[in-house]
Amino acid sequence: MRTALSLALAVGAVAVAASVPGASAAAPATARVDPGAVGQPSPDPVRWGPCPEDVTAPRLECSTLDVPLDYRRPDGRRIEIAISRLASENPSKRRGVLVTNPGGPGGAGLDYPAVLAGAGLPREVLDSYDVIGFDPRGIGRSTPVTCDLTREQQYRGNFAPYAHTAADVTREAGYARTVAKQCATSRTASMLPHITTANTARDMDRIRAALGEPKLSYLGHSYGTHLGAVYATMFPKPGDRVVLDSSLGPGGYDVTAMRSFARGLEDRFPDFAAFAAARPRYGLGATTEQVTAKFFELAKRLDEKPVQGIDGTAFRAVTFERLYVDALMPHLAEFWQAVDTGRPVPVLPVPPHLENLMAARFYVICGDSRWPRTVREYQRNVAFDRLRYPMLGGSTAGIGPCAFWPTERVEPPVRIGDRGPSNILMVQNERDPGTPLAGARELRRTFGQRATLVTADQGGHGVHPFGGNTCAHDAVTAFLTTGQRPARDVACAAEPGDQEKRTVFGQRGNGSAQRDMVASGTPR
Repeated sequence: MRTALSLALAVGAVAVAASVPGASAAAPATARVDPGAVGQPSPDPVRWGPCPEDVTAPRLECSTLDVPLDYRRPDGRRIEIAISRLASENPSKRRGVLVTNPGGPGGAGLDYPAVLAGAGLPREVLDSYDVIGFDPRGIGRSTPVTCDLTREQQYRGNFAPYAHTAADVTREAGYARTVAKQCATSRTASMLPHITTANTARDMDRIRAALGEPKLSYLGHSYGTHLGAVYATMFPKPGDRVVLDSSLGPGGYDVTAMRSFARGLEDRFPDFAAFAAARPRYGLGATTEQVTAKFFELAKRLDEKPVQGIDGTAFRAVTFERLYVDALMPHLAEFWQAVDTGRPVPVLPVPPHLENLMAARFYVICGDSRWPRTVREYQRNVAFDRLRYPMLGGSTAGIGPCAFWPTERVEPPVRIGDRGPSNILMVQNERDPGTPLAGARELRRTFGQRATLVTADQGGHGVHPFGGNTCAHDAVTAFLTTGQRPARDVACAAEPGDQEKRTVFGQRGNGSAQRDMVASGTPR
């Protein structure tokens, strides 16, 4: 059941101004140019063909692209990137390519163009672009990485158990050190310094070049927002229209983002408490206060004595993950009811390729940024977050393998800033458990005039095309198809029926909710 948390953390009518993306009047004339792109030979053109047999998406074409493992050594070892295309069926309206990423890190995205189309990506967007998907380096059908995780380690997940005391953190440190050592000595350890968001951004630009496109538009969800922000920073000139949906903060998936999951659950939980209180059949409480009290009652009971293999950490994990999507609230209420009354609890499916999912997440988040190195610092963080965000803070502030990651870095983290064209549209739910609104607002401030933020008064993870808010949807569609963005930040009001309209986000095998769980240490 802890795999659930490992699988849950780790994706309307609005007046728009005719501000076609271009250089912001207040932005400097120059932006960061990626040194890794200098001197790179032109990639071979892409030759499209059938997708792998297990990718059963109509009209989706697939191919592969060889890229340098280390962009500082373009003539050195090459690795393979699996890519896909859902081609525009209206050549007269086609304006370019829309590269997509579903989140993670650790999640594959080869079938994501078809998933987006099936989830309701507007026809005018599908006509305007060839929608491009890819498995990022180290993941899935691209040259994969491993940490040689045992089956037991995979089932345990990579989210730290809820720590009630400093001793709990010390105990978990031993396990975290073991996993870090496995990654650093695995058969793919030579790839470890190069599986980073910066290199994935470079791969994206190689995809653009191989497709013969002068510009690249982008739609990224969850961790994919950080990938998009890094690309927009490293490659400001070829970046066209960039949509970041459900954003991490400017530091990406760092220790701050990991701890923010606890805040995200606290932001989102009132939606579920109201849902359960309004439905007496679940027996979880007649008021939101009673439902909240039931959460702590069940968590404490399961910490002391697990039921059907479910302990307090697993209970918290499942609660967090199921709040990614409104449509999963009935399932969560039934889960609580079963745990509370002793009824059989359905077994949650384990996603395919879980070892690679978890390993790739470690490679990326531990390699992207510096994490605290001492057990004492994690003990302080847990003590603070357990009081401030008691529902999940004892887990999300806990220690993980990044604390013991090799210190060698090929390059410093990419610093997001406000230099570059004004071509970024951010969309965000107000009550997002996986990427809380506070992080999106911080990223928005960091971008300055480069970005505009559209918020939707709804809960859950993922806005376009998965959410139900027409105002937010129309803003994204207008931007991608016409280049028009809102003249200023927009707050979209709640709309009747939002909850019923929301598509189940992440219900497929490698969906965003699962990727976030694995990504966070157990969620996504």
